[in-house]
Amino acid sequence: MVRLTVDLIARSSNQLRSRKDESLTQRFRRVTHLNYSNKNIDYVEDLSRCKNLTVLYLYDNNISHIGNLGFATNLTHLYLQNNCIYCIENLTGLKRLEKLYLGGNYITVVEGLEGLEELRELHLENQRIPAGEKLLMDPRTLNSLTSLTVLNISNNNIDELKELAVLENLTQLVAVDNDLRDIKDLEFVLSKWPRLWRMDLSGNPICHKPKYRDRVIVISKTLEILDGKEINEMARQFLVNWKASKDAQKKIKEENMAGRLVYQQLYALEQPRDLLPVLHQTTSYLNKDKTKSAFMAQMHSDHMQGQLQRSLPKKAIIISEDTRQLAVKYPANSLPGQDLSHTYVAK
Repeated sequence: MVRLTVDLIARSSNQLRSRKDESLTQRFRRVTHLNYSNKNIDYVEDLSRCKNLTVLYLYDNNISHIGNLGFATNLTHLYLQNNCIYCIENLTGLKRLEKLYLGGNYITVVEGLEGLEELRELHLENQRIPAGEKLLMDPRTLNSLTSLTVLNISNNNIDELKELAVLENLTQLVAVDNDLRDIKDLEFVLSKWPRLWRMDLSGNPICHKPKYRDRVIVISKTLEILDGKEINEMARQFLVNWKASKDAQKKIKEENMAGRLVYQQLYALEQPRDLLPVLHQTTSYLNKDKTKSAFMAQMHSDHMQGQLQRSLPKKAIIISEDTRQLAVKYPANSLPGQDLSHTYVAK
């Protein structure tokens, strides 16, 4: 069991070599960097004498509790990876913190980072999460990380990214060896990250989706490196043009299909009066004036035909019916070129 104390620092730090006429307090104020990685440290005691500390290396130790760092208001880099930390806590006072390394711990919820307005990099890879669980993100913490540009969440059983869409200043995302599968979810977050230039999703099921790389390149215009491979600008332009052409063809096809359906609805009806509701429903697609003229012409034609039938003598109608019956009885007389009605009168 090893505790990090000011006495341990005084005995081991080269920065605290005595200078002429310098007090111990003055010597501690000169300390800006402390490297106590892989020293079996399990607890950090009061180090408030090191008021100007800016970089603290504590990785590869046995620390389970983050504490006694509130004094370090000038701290910019904190390395705590590969410890035994279960909870992110007691960091809100580190107002100047820019880089935080917490990979290889037992963290299951990303929280307690509110107030770290200068945080640029957050490394959370390889958390030792219980089987069947995944790394969760507190929305309050995510909404507070307005300056975050680099995020590493590799190997944490993560299956979606949509909650990370609020990180609008993100430039690099490393999410290797997770459980990402939904291409729509990926396309959504990419549209929210206008500054992203590097993304690595290697080892996720989504990488085996058809046209995965092409779709990502088309969606993100700023992406330069995808899964460790550079993106050629000429290839991007070709894919963008290809997609635009494909979308245009799809739109034309949909419009043609819609037009064909409307045509069938308009002219497959037996009665002209059935045209009225269809005409009303399709006025946004058809030319209103042309359709109205065609409809009125059809109605006028039907009206004239009705008047003509009403004006025929009743006798003529009877003769026409007799003629039809005769044609059925003597089909030979209905051959082309013969005047059936004349034959009937001659008899």
